[in-house]
Amino acid sequence: MNLTPAQLTIWNGLLASVAEEMGVTLGLTAHSPNIRERRDYSCALFDAGGELVAQAAHIPVHLGSMPEAVRAVQTLAPWQPGDIAIVNDPYLGGTHLPDVTLVAPFFWEGRVAAFLANRAHHADIGGMAPGSMPPSEELYQEGVIVPPLRLTAAGRLNEDVFALILRNVRTPEERRGDFDAQLAALRTGERRLRSLFERYGASTVFAAMEELQSYTERLTRAALAAIPDGTYAASDVIEAPDGSLLPIVLSLRIEGETATFDFSGTAPQHHSSFNAVAAVTVSAAAYCVRCLLPAHAPSNAGFFRPLRFVLPEGSLVNARPPAAVSAGNVETSQRIVDVVMKALAAALPGRIPAASAGTMTNFTFGGIRADGTRFAYYETIPGGAGAGPSGPGEPAIQTHMTNTANTPVEMLERDFPMVVWRFEVRRESGGAGAHRGGDGVVKEVEFLSPVNAAVVANRHRVPPWGLAGGGPGTPGTTLLVGPHGEPTELPAVASIRPGPGTRLRLETPGGGGYGHGPA
Repeated sequence: MNLTPAQLTIWNGLLASVAEEMGVTLGLTAHSPNIRERRDYSCALFDAGGELVAQAAHIPVHLGSMPEAVRAVQTLAPWQPGDIAIVNDPYLGGTHLPDVTLVAPFFWEGRVAAFLANRAHHADIGGMAPGSMPPSEELYQEGVIVPPLRLTAAGRLNEDVFALILRNVRTPEERRGDFDAQLAALRTGERRLRSLFERYGASTVFAAMEELQSYTERLTRAALAAIPDGTYAASDVIEAPDGSLLPIVLSLRIEGETATFDFSGTAPQHHSSFNAVAAVTVSAAAYCVRCLLPAHAPSNAGFFRPLRFVLPEGSLVNARPPAAVSAGNVETSQRIVDVVMKALAAALPGRIPAASAGTMTNFTFGGIRADGTRFAYYETIPGGAGAGPSGPGEPAIQTHMTNTANTPVEMLERDFPMVVWRFEVRRESGGAGAHRGGDGVVKEVEFLSPVNAAVVANRHRVPPWGLAGGGPGTPGTTLLVGPHGEPTELPAVASIRPGPGTRLRLETPGGGGYGHGPA
């Protein structure tokens, strides 16, 4: 079946709408602020072979890695109608433990015709600290590990699996509500996809899925063919909690319509949580190539076909168990983007922007309210975007591998014992240049009860780089301000137990500047 350009556009919209509508259901019915307000979730549609067909414009680090989860749960086959699989094991299709994936087979005329999937970041999944993003050294400290299991079998909920998971988290009622939202999203996707099969017929839907993947592959190959053949080297560092600088090294080889990302020379996996599993690395690198495609290009498996990867085993970009990985998903993924963008800047001068903040500045805390109920919270703090050849970087924005919203201040102060004193642009933190980098933010909160809190960030010592003569962005800073106003600077990765009246001030990096210009 050969689709016309108009038909391709229509079918891309029809199939992507299945994922988009799943996302609407998930966002509207979730219980936690992290999913309901920040929208830290992703939804996607896969064909019967487990190949990505369509995805909603949610979290890049989720969506590029979710195909691994769909492949991982195939160990549970054969499937029955009403089956739903669950997995969060980073070494079996996950990214880090708070990201929990649900996958449901879609049946048509008695056989599996597609798969529906969603992934949501749960504000707590157990482990050594509230929020499940601690300064950990092994995976077991980060939360409950769920291998591929049936959460429902033939439509019947596996209460034992649910009970085991909920017994290992600090906020079981909130977790149950978020899981219910994920299940509801799958039901929405099933209804929406079924309507397409009923209206157009299975053969037409299958042909559209295949043709869209081929179309995306052609677009990707064309984008790569426009890059001059050659090898482009780049490197950057992760600031480890022990003070060391861990190199991420890339040799990007462009050969005609293919690209090979060779990360040989990257640091070995580390005794911290900054290790990334292979799926996260592939996701980050692929995202950068996706930025070269036209905005209308469908996002599906065809995009990955011209890409090759060399990922040294046991390295920072392809960790082996039981290495901790919670920060690898959120921080190392950002640095992988920086390295790939730097290589692309050498290949395509005048097209690539300077480095953005390069950190998600992960902030978690938890404790016990006056009424005895427990709470746990997670969020990422925005920074500045890198400036580009066509203009300045955006200030105070989530960049690259995160695509979340901000939790409203009113929601934070209503749901948790805290006061938000400042949440504002960090003026003049963007790098200088003909086009200035975007400014980061300052967020200052006061805790009204004792909490167990953690900050996992980066770019506190090595700033986001400028490009084409532009200056670097201002590095980030974390300050603990005591009840009497005495500030103490904390490292980029810190675990603290502040008491009532203590404030935490998070100052995120600005983006790099672009081009020679005023200081």
